[in-house]
Amino acid sequence: MNTREMTDRIATGQGFIAALDQSGGSTPKALRGYGVEDSEWSGDEQMFAQIHAMRARVITSPCFASGKVIGAILFERTMDGEVDGKSTSDALKARGIVPFIKVDEGLADEADGVQLMKPMAKLPALLEKSVAAGMFGTKMRSVIKAANPAGIAAVVAQQFEVAAQISAAGLMPIIEPEYDITAEDRAEGEAILLAEILKHLNALPEGQQVMLKLSIPATAGLYTPLVNHPKVLRVVALSGGFSTDEACARLSQNPGMIASFSRGLLQDLRKTQSDAEFDAVLGKAIDKIAGASV
Repeated sequence: MNTREMTDRIATGQGFIAALDQSGGSTPKALRGYGVEDSEWSGDEQMFAQIHAMRARVITSPCFASGKVIGAILFERTMDGEVDGKSTSDALKARGIVPFIKVDEGLADEADGVQLMKPMAKLPALLEKSVAAGMFGTKMRSVIKAANPAGIAAVVAQQFEVAAQISAAGLMPIIEPEYDITAEDRAEGEAILLAEILKHLNALPEGQQVMLKLSIPATAGLYTPLVNHPKVLRVVALSGGFSTDEACARLSQNPGMIASFSRGLLQDLRKTQSDAEFDAVLGKAIDKIAGASV
């Protein structure tokens, strides 16, 4: 797939984007969920080898190429690796799946009810490498924990500032200001978040687009103005800690948003499952998530 074909696939494809981008800090937890105990690896190299094996098993599962997964977000080490004898990017494209790369370097300490992204000193080099690897876009995450207007404005401003660098490099940025689903003031804060995002979208140069990855809103349909905005290629939803069933039920109440789930996709997969069992469990999750992504 070339850039135009990948753009069309993301803009109009029926399905969802898989989040396979657990990084160093979240990898041990992801491995435990898969049934790999801490005692089965020692050091970063072995840890990342274990998580790459899990991701490769997901990508090569026949149901992953069913057409219902239109994109996948990768961690840098996954991008650097191989799947099925090809680069991970090429292996995904061969299955009709558009590759994205996680580019943030983690979260700063909380201030004003939010966690901004840490400084991204490695970004220019990572963008250059990602373009060379044939990636289509990027993803970067901030977290909002309270309806603090100053904090929310800072998160959105930082996201759009970095998105401009990513667009200039020729990649499609996914902006992810995650709203903590446990926050008691989430409905109020998401209204503030919507207004801030719209302000920045309206200021984007003509012809430039971004993608948005957002928590499924407390108020169903809140993000419809973003879904319909000409500067937005696609709006995707994170599962945010909801189970697959609850995340899908909530997502189905938000027409135009599609899923970009990690836990909701992978939660029932286990290393000890036979290939047939693994494919059946993964296929059931894919069908459910795709069905909610309309």
